[in-house]
Amino acid sequence: MTLAAHLASGQTTIARAWALTRADGETLGFTDHDRDLAFDGVTFAASAGLSARALEQVTGLAVDNSEAVGALCDAGLREADIMAGRYDGATLRIWEVNWTDPAARRLIFRGSLGEITREGGAFRAELRGLSEPLGQPGGRVYHAACSAVLGDARCRFDLDTPGFFAEIPLVSATDGVHLRMAPIDTLAPGTLAHGRVIVQSGAAEGLVGLIREDRMVGDLRQITLWDSLRAPLAPGDMLRVEAGCDRQAATCRNKFDNMLNFRGFPHMPGEGWLTAYPRADQPNQGGRWRG
Repeated sequence: MTLAAHLASGQTTIARAWALTRADGETLGFTDHDRDLAFDGVTFAASAGLSARALEQVTGLAVDNSEAVGALCDAGLREADIMAGRYDGATLRIWEVNWTDPAARRLIFRGSLGEITREGGAFRAELRGLSEPLGQPGGRVYHAACSAVLGDARCRFDLDTPGFFAEIPLVSATDGVHLRMAPIDTLAPGTLAHGRVIVQSGAAEGLVGLIREDRMVGDLRQITLWDSLRAPLAPGDMLRVEAGCDRQAATCRNKFDNMLNFRGFPHMPGEGWLTAYPRADQPNQGGRWRG
């Protein structure tokens, strides 16, 4: 029996089920039914302490509004994972399902998690529909710096190239910002600035940090992150560190030999050119602006 036919029967056995998929690919399933449900390869756990308020859906491009409220528990959503940002931007799907026949179901919401707040032993998360990104400014900005991200589909540089990454154990960390490790012979100090570090083991496994500074401190290599990883690090945790790019044309050409894929406009005149005027201490011969 289809879900529509079941609803028309007047005697319904309807539950809600939602699947939450994190950026690292892990999917958690929850239901407000009193027993577990399973479909689409996901087990939707009952008694997980998660519920969704009434979903307001509108026509046009207005944003759908709802929120999820749940209890923090080891069997489901853990406070440590929320604090570490593992659920930031996680995708969410919500179904109405006939719990006696899970094949009879319909998808009623698809979107992502927005702001997550904590209240005592519970959390509250804003649900954002698919139309929410349409309200954000988009498009390409014309400026001298490259608009690609190092290693993405537009940049095309392979970050697995020897000499541009290293996998090395952590020696010590301070405040989750200053990370120290043994010297890296294949990467000169400063190479990792503007790059990233990926934690490959330990409590912070899977978290990614952006590197602000890379230098030697005594006998150890130290990288300083822009923001804390928000999860505890311990000596021996494995890290993958990757070279960084400041998105300048000279860096793209000299450091990565990737100028063919540079996505900026380094020869575009700037404000200095627009306001330039002849000066007695310059040749003023009318030649090219760039040599």
